Amino acid sequence: MPKDTATDTAKRATLYRMVMPDHLCPSGLKAKDLLEREGYEIDDRPLRDRAETDALKAELDVKTTPQVIIDGTRIGGYDALRAHVGKPLPDPKATTYRPVLAIFAVAALMAVALSWRVDGLLLQWQVVPWFVAIAMCLLGIQKLQDVERFSTMFLTYDLLARRWVRYGYIYPYLETGAGLLMLAGALLWLAVPVMLVIGTIGAVSVFKAVYLDKRELKCACVGGGSNVPLGFVSLSENLAMMGMGLWGLSRLIA
Repeated sequence: MPKDTATDTAKRATLYRMVMPDHLCPSGLKAKDLLEREGYEIDDRPLRDRAETDALKAELDVKTTPQVIIDGTRIGGYDALRAHVGKPLPDPKATTYRPVLAIFAVAALMAVALSWRVDGLLLQWQVVPWFVAIAMCLLGIQKLQDVERFSTMFLTYDLLARRWVRYGYIYPYLETGAGLLMLAGALLWLAVPVMLVIGTIGAVSVFKAVYLDKRELKCACVGGGSNVPLGFVSLSENLAMMGMGLWGLSRLIA
C-alpha cells in the first residue's frame, strides 16, 4: 500500500506537563498552545500528581516541567521551545520604550473616547489637554505602586531630588494629583503651577543628564523597575507637562 505522505511528514511532539487538582501549569498550557500553532500533533501526557512529576524529572534528569520532546530529542520547557521554533523570549534586561509608549497610546485613546462621550466628536482641541492629564494619571499610578523604588531611580538624574530627597517621594502624588485636577477642571490655580514646576524641573534634569552629561540611565517615568531608557521620550513627557502648564497659566491670566 502507498504511504500516506501527509502522515509521514506530520510534525509530532510529546508534552509532559503538570495537570493537578490544585495546580495547572501555565507554562505547560503555553507550550501546548505554541505547539498547536506551529502545526504539531501533540502526544499530551499530563502529570496528575507529585509522584508522577518527580518520576519524570528523575527519568529525564531535569529539574522543571513542562518538558517537550520532538523527534526523540528533548527540547526542554516553554522558553526552550520558543527558541526552538524561532520565537525566543525578549531579554528582560534589554532597554525598551514599550511601557511608556503603551501608556501614551492608551491615554490618547481614552482622551478620544472621552471626547466622543462628552461632545460626540472624535477629535477636537480638548483632546490634547485630556490626553496629557490622563497620561499623567497613568504614569502616576506606575510610580505609586512602589514609591521607594521609584525615588531611588529618580535620584539618579533629577536635579531637585538630588538636593531635596523628599521630592522623590512627593513627586508621584504631585503628578497624579495635578493630572486629576486638570481632568476635572478643578482647582486649576493649584494644578497649573504644579504641572509647570515639575515639568520644567524634569525637562531640565533629563536634558542635562542625557544631552549634556551623556549619561546612559533608566527612566523612572513608569516606576522604579522599568527598562525604559532616559532620553527623548522622557524629555517629551516633561515638555508636555510644561506645555500644559503654560497653556493653563495663559487661561488663568486671561
